[in-house]
Amino acid sequence: MDVSAGNSNNTKQFQSEEYKQEFMVRHNYPVCFTRDLFSPRNPLLASILDRFKEGRKYRAAVFVDSGVAKAHPSLMSRIEKYFKARKEMELAFAPVTVPGGEKAKRGWKHVKEIMRLLNDHHLCRHSYVAAIGGGAVLDMVGFASSIVHRGLRVVRVPTTVLAQNDAGVGVKNGIDDYGAKNFAGTFSPPFAVLNDFNFLHTLSGKEWKGGIAEAFKVAIIKDREFLEFLCENAVALGKRDLPLMEKMIRRCAILHLEHIRNSGDPFESGSARPLDFGHWSAHRMEVASNYRIGHGQAVAVGIALDSFYAMRLGLLSRQEFQMIIEALAASGLPLWYGLLEKRGEGGRLDILEGLGQFQEHLGGGLSITLPQGLGKKCDVHRIEEGIVEEAVRYFKDLGQGQPFSH
Repeated sequence: MDVSAGNSNNTKQFQSEEYKQEFMVRHNYPVCFTRDLFSPRNPLLASILDRFKEGRKYRAAVFVDSGVAKAHPSLMSRIEKYFKARKEMELAFAPVTVPGGEKAKRGWKHVKEIMRLLNDHHLCRHSYVAAIGGGAVLDMVGFASSIVHRGLRVVRVPTTVLAQNDAGVGVKNGIDDYGAKNFAGTFSPPFAVLNDFNFLHTLSGKEWKGGIAEAFKVAIIKDREFLEFLCENAVALGKRDLPLMEKMIRRCAILHLEHIRNSGDPFESGSARPLDFGHWSAHRMEVASNYRIGHGQAVAVGIALDSFYAMRLGLLSRQEFQMIIEALAASGLPLWYGLLEKRGEGGRLDILEGLGQFQEHLGGGLSITLPQGLGKKCDVHRIEEGIVEEAVRYFKDLGQGQPFSH
C-alpha cells in the first residue's frame, strides 16, 4: 500500500508561516564619581534628573539603607533640603529607610512595601526612584521599581565598596527566594549611577574589604596590570587607604562597564558569565551560612578555590596561584571557612551543591569561568569533584590558626 500521498496531504495541513521579528535597543546611562552628593552646592543629582531636558518637574521617591541612615544621621534631612531648594525637583514622599544587608533581599516583603508606596503616591514611568545603599538594597529596590509600570527610572547611589565597583554599576537586580540567590529578578539598566566616595568613610571593616574581592575577581580574568596593582597595594587597601581605594573602584567599575558593553551578551542569554568567576561556591556559602558570611568574603574564598582548580588543570602556574592567594590574604580577605568541610547525605561536600544551583541560574549547560594565565580566562563545562576535595583540604591546612581563616 502506497501511503506517500496521504503523508503529503497531512504535511500540507500543518504548513506554517513565519515572520521573523528583530530589533535592537540602545541603552546608555552615566556612572559618575563624586563627593558629598547632597551638598546644596553639588549640582550632580539635579543635572542627572534633567539629562533628557524634558522641561518639567521631576518627582522622585528615595529609599535609604537603614545602616547608611544610621551611620549618617543628617542624611535624610539633607536629602529633603536638597529637593526643596530646587524648584524643578520634588519628593513624592519623605525618604524611607529599608533594611540593609542581605535581609533586604529575602523574599517579597520589602519589594511589596515599596510597590505599595509607589502606587499610593502615583509615581509614573517617568518618575524617579533613588536607591541609596549597599548592593542588596540596590538589588531589591531596583527589582521593585523595574516591575512597577514595567520600569521606573532608577538612580542608584551605591554606598559600599562592593556596590560602587561591582553590584551598583551593572544591569541586573533581584531578590533571594526558595533558598537560592537572586532567584527572582530582572535585567533593567539604571537611569544613572552616582558613586559618592564620602559614604566609604563609615564602612565597617567587613564592608570595606568585601569589595576588594570583586576587584580581584575581574582583574584576574581581564586585566593583568590591574591585578598587579591590587597585589602591590593589597596591604594598604586592606588598611583603608582611601586614595588607593578610589582608584581601585574607578578601574573596577570601568572594567565591568566595558564587559557589559563589549561582551555581546549584556543580558546574559548564553550560559557563560565571566563576571561570576568564583561565584558558584560563593553563593552556596552565603546561603549555607544563613548570610553570616558576607558576599565579598564568600567570593574571596570562591576565587581561591577556583584558582587552585585552575592551577591543577595547568591553567595557572604555581607562582601565579600563590600570587593570587597571598594578595587576597594580605588585603584581609578570608581563604577558608569551616563550612567548606560540611557534607551532605552520601558524604558529598555540601559546597558542590552550588554547581547545580549555579547551572540553573545561568541556564543551559554548566559553564564555569576560570583564569587561563593572569588577565585571561576560559570556560570549563565540568568540575572534577576530587580536585575540589583537594582544594578544600589545602585551604583548611593553610587556614588553621591564620588571621584570615575567620
